[in-house]
Amino acid sequence: MSHFIVYIDLCIFAIFLLSQKASCIDPQYVACAPRYCGGHNITYPFYIQGLQESYCGYPEFQLTCTNYTYPVLHIPDNDYIIQEINYTNRSLRVYNAAVRSPHQSGCFPPVRNISLEPDKFGFGSVSNLTLLSNCSAQLPEELLKYRTGCRGGGGWDLAVAANDTDLSDALGVCNTSTAAPVDLVDGDVGGDKYEELLRRGFMLNWKAGDCSVCENSGGRCGFNSSSYHFKCFCPDRPHVWRCRSAFSVAGFAIFVIIVAGFIWRSALGKLMVWRKKENYQNVEKFLNSYGTLAPKRYSYSDLKKITNSFLVKLGQGGYGCVYKGKLSNGSFVAVKVLNESKDGEEFINEVASISRTSHVNVVTLLGFCFEGHKKALIYEFMPHGSLEKFIYKESSLTDHQFGWERLSQIAIGIARGLEYLHRGCNTRILHLDIKPHNILLDEDFCPKISDFGLAKLCSRKESIVSMLNARGTVGYIAPEVFCRNFGRVSHKSDVYSYGMMVLEMVGGRNKIKPEVDGSTEMYFSDWIYNQLELDEVGTHNGITSEAENEMARKMVIVSLWCIQTVPSSRPSMTRVVEMLEGSIQSLQIPPKPVLSSPPRSGEDSSAIESSSMSIL
Repeated sequence: MSHFIVYIDLCIFAIFLLSQKASCIDPQYVACAPRYCGGHNITYPFYIQGLQESYCGYPEFQLTCTNYTYPVLHIPDNDYIIQEINYTNRSLRVYNAAVRSPHQSGCFPPVRNISLEPDKFGFGSVSNLTLLSNCSAQLPEELLKYRTGCRGGGGWDLAVAANDTDLSDALGVCNTSTAAPVDLVDGDVGGDKYEELLRRGFMLNWKAGDCSVCENSGGRCGFNSSSYHFKCFCPDRPHVWRCRSAFSVAGFAIFVIIVAGFIWRSALGKLMVWRKKENYQNVEKFLNSYGTLAPKRYSYSDLKKITNSFLVKLGQGGYGCVYKGKLSNGSFVAVKVLNESKDGEEFINEVASISRTSHVNVVTLLGFCFEGHKKALIYEFMPHGSLEKFIYKESSLTDHQFGWERLSQIAIGIARGLEYLHRGCNTRILHLDIKPHNILLDEDFCPKISDFGLAKLCSRKESIVSMLNARGTVGYIAPEVFCRNFGRVSHKSDVYSYGMMVLEMVGGRNKIKPEVDGSTEMYFSDWIYNQLELDEVGTHNGITSEAENEMARKMVIVSLWCIQTVPSSRPSMTRVVEMLEGSIQSLQIPPKPVLSSPPRSGEDSSAIESSSMSIL
């Protein structure tokens, strides 16, 4: 037995070492993740203004992502749209943004001379075209290799000559000349090809610190503007050139565990049997502690009768399956059967938390089954299922009369339910997994919060809870849940998840897609903040009146307050209800959230789970 204790100690030691490495990801490493714009993967030495921090790129290598359709490089007095990026040979193909679309007259405006800072950019293999305009005399035909197609009128008499042509005579009769870099290829024979040449663009080479050593070590490159020196951002912390390997100590500990595991696997098997027995006893003890206050207990044979041998499946997830059932009194119910692999923690969480509730916007627990390894929960039946299908289904607005009034009322109902969990119970309940999948709709489309498998209980005076590992659903999980540098886990973590969910309700995700390449993933909260600034919220979602526009803007403004990175900057759910029910004129535009969640498809996102947390 003493040897077995040594084995357990080794496990704990190795887990401790690994947890010290993985307990929190450095915020700068997170902030400098690659971003997508117009089909391009933007990373060091470039950074996108408003989407990435300035320290993620080289000084003055700032890009903008115009309406999320294409990246723009700013060179003094010129904006250039990036067509291609090659990080291997450090080159760009760009073209002048001024020639993206023709002038109203049908002619392109003349472009300015481009001057590059030699320590940052250099030209690739380019040729210069000289643009001559406002000429006082007719230029000889043999001088002109390319023409614009624009003739006469308003100073737009523009001629184009090749860079190998003697222009001394032309410069004497033309008031303006501009050198435009272009990429001439074999087969260009001149003629009216000026516009085509400018749109084809040209190659630039960039000059910045080499990032390969840092990237090969698992890091992300950045720059310290104060010391004007390259920096390598790593998951644990910034380093000078490369990330350090975490294998040296922890890897050895894991090796020891593997060897010890082979020696003591029989003892480990006995431990698992003992743990299952102990877990069963703990669940029984917990249920008995509730006495008559516990929901009605059903046997497994009762469940088979209620569900007609589990005939109609309503849904399935990582927790198990949900079946439609009918009680002896004729009431329809939803029977949630937990996976046998679950150790009982989520079962206790749901019974402990939801049995304390009674609210119109929280689903009602009618009973449970705990018989050996079989665990199930019986809920009131929600005819319209989860909110998720109404958000992502293309025709939901017409098929289910989901107008903006109803959408707003659903958002308010969910907020009231969360406010009740946070303030209305004798014990404060943190749900910690708010997402559309866990919001059910009754016959009148009244929203009800469900699935309390990850919930935590705390006193009404306290809100901070301890969590050994991140739990929740990717995309809705608050930053402080997976990294303590952002703050402590509290009721404000639910506020963040609520904000992300309402943003999806407004956007409809699949119904609003910016004009980008189909393979491009969008950072949704960034995009919708941009829509708010442009006063274009809901323009793709069938808004037909000023009242609907106000509802949509109000939901977006409140949601953006909810997803502020720092928990203390987020409102309470009581304040959220007040803002949603109040006047939009009283609402201020929040700061743009940083480190917001990446996009997801309409399908159920994967969950981050751990079995090492207890609520009791």
